[in-house]
Amino acid sequence: MNKAIAWLARHGVSLMGTAELSVRGRTSGEWRSVPVNPLPYEGGPYLVSARGESHWVRNMRAAGGGRLKVGRKVRQFTAIELTDEEKPVVLRTYLERWGWEVGRFFGEVNAKSSDAELLSAAHRHPVFRITITR
Repeated sequence: MNKAIAWLARHGVSLMGTAELSVRGRTSGEWRSVPVNPLPYEGGPYLVSARGESHWVRNMRAAGGGRLKVGRKVRQFTAIELTDEEKPVVLRTYLERWGWEVGRFFGEVNAKSSDAELLSAAHRHPVFRITITR
């Protein structure tokens, strides 16, 4: 499924806001790509890792940014990781929009969960606020 979604984003078809994220590998320095759902939200956009400590998350921490691509439109950005205390409102908004797609990765937590429940799950889901640089 991810390969098909990435192919569509790479060729200009964005399903529900999907884009192809590219980040330089922390060891190889090579560009690594994966489909993501950038979340437009106050102070954002944001990138949420529904699957937790994935390779793209570790690469993002090392690189401090990357690029988002939909078709020929490529946007470079810098990224700052949110603290767990900052995440609940972003996680709730993300789950409201994409819970149908990624809810299984959040266990018992969903968009209707309390702030305390979302905070208890926050450590399992890295969130980055991105700033488009060009």
